[in-house]
Amino acid sequence: MRYLVSAEEMQRMDKNTSERLGVPGMVLMERAALAARELILEYLRKKGLYGSSTRRHGNQVPDVLIMVGIGNNGGDGLALARLLTERDVAVSVWCVGNREKASAQWTAQMHILEHYQIDFCDGPQKEAYTVLVDALFGVGLSRELTGEYADAVDSFDMLEGHKIALDLPSGISSDTGAVLGCAVKADETITFGYEKRGLYLFPGSNYAGRTTLADVGINDRAFLGQTPGMFCLDPEDLKNLMPKRDAGGNKGTFGKVLVVAGSKGMAGAAILAAKAAYRAGAGMVRVITDEGNRNIIQSALPEALFGNYEDLSAGIYWADAFVIGPGISQSDAAADCMQKIIRAAEKPLVVDADGLNLLVRYDNLKKQLAKREGLCILTPHMGELARLVDTPVEKLKIRTWDYGLMLARQMQCVVVAKDARSFVCAENKTVCMNIYGNDGMATAGSGDVLAGILGGLMAQNKESEDAFYTACLGVYLHAAAGDLVAAQRGTFGCMAGDIADAVSPVMKDAWKEE
Repeated sequence: MRYLVSAEEMQRMDKNTSERLGVPGMVLMERAALAARELILEYLRKKGLYGSSTRRHGNQVPDVLIMVGIGNNGGDGLALARLLTERDVAVSVWCVGNREKASAQWTAQMHILEHYQIDFCDGPQKEAYTVLVDALFGVGLSRELTGEYADAVDSFDMLEGHKIALDLPSGISSDTGAVLGCAVKADETITFGYEKRGLYLFPGSNYAGRTTLADVGINDRAFLGQTPGMFCLDPEDLKNLMPKRDAGGNKGTFGKVLVVAGSKGMAGAAILAAKAAYRAGAGMVRVITDEGNRNIIQSALPEALFGNYEDLSAGIYWADAFVIGPGISQSDAAADCMQKIIRAAEKPLVVDADGLNLLVRYDNLKKQLAKREGLCILTPHMGELARLVDTPVEKLKIRTWDYGLMLARQMQCVVVAKDARSFVCAENKTVCMNIYGNDGMATAGSGDVLAGILGGLMAQNKESEDAFYTACLGVYLHAAAGDLVAAQRGTFGCMAGDIADAVSPVMKDAWKEE
């Protein structure tokens, strides 16, 4: 598990490290610059531009342009200039901003540089450099870039060379990933202490390039009781979250999922959700759908039990967990099914797609679900979330997790707010951002697969009192399956059925011997 911090959280931890834990700010700055120097030297070595043989054979010395602002991010850049010079790299420093307003640490670094032969310039002296370093702004930027700063970013982006951003590409919001007027388009970013949210949120992720996290001496001790509000899962977290398998179990041991999905002519949604529940490890799956879908479902997924709407009550009694919504329509009959499922208060429930739209259309269902005692996961995409919280999509996209939390508190449920970056939200829980997955997953039926995965996991974890981590696991498995498909076939032409089939290999890999 890795924390993804906001600007305020990072600034607080930086301050706590210096003022409360006693590590001087100049020490932290030096460690950041050392990490950046090693990243640059490693890049130069890989390109054959740096090493013992370069000078011996008279090769051209690599040249680096460092664009620095007047804050502490610029101070990191000044320290980096000194450290690179000590390693015989030709460095030019381009200062942007009024030096009379510079931070104390920036000024201290500049005084140190007075003893070094550093080339200072008012702008780029040529059209290309070996490496270009962006140290204009750090995490604290909250306003749009204008004037000389915007001009500097535009000029920097036009230069040829390998671009590296320190901590965050200048012009990207640390909190939301938004472009603040304009922004540096980096090939890679080295970020310090903790990863910033804006490095993974879009469009910031498109500007950050490859991201490297450097340990500069700011660690969990600096929380001082205030834990960051967002995290992401990593592959090594899976073993602790995945359902345990009983070698002596049977099909009933591994959970029975009731999938209520697919109105007439919409059998595909039911098939995808049911298949995904099986792929996630469920022992039995029963599909409740329109009678007209019987032949299609039994042909496409013979492993699934079939039932029509008259079989719903028996299915509710039979199941360990429910999935309702994919393709069921927003009819009165669908609302009646939804109400019966909600009344089975003690069993876990996943509500997706039309099930969410029914909550908007039938206010009584929304009120009943909010009072339900059993575990519940809601999986709205942006349009569905917008309707549920009565907020325009454009506003939701800025801070999606805030609205996910709003709905989670309102409904007393876990909410998976789905977008290019999805967020798992629950009251009194740290938000989980999913940083995996790819654009190939933006395909019809992908959400049905996620609903089925969640249902399968809930059925296996039926003794659990916490649906939050089950949801985190399900979202991760869904994304990792999409990445596996992309690795095998590419992102063009990825189909939801491919994602469902890839869930099992992802789970298998999580149990490989270390």
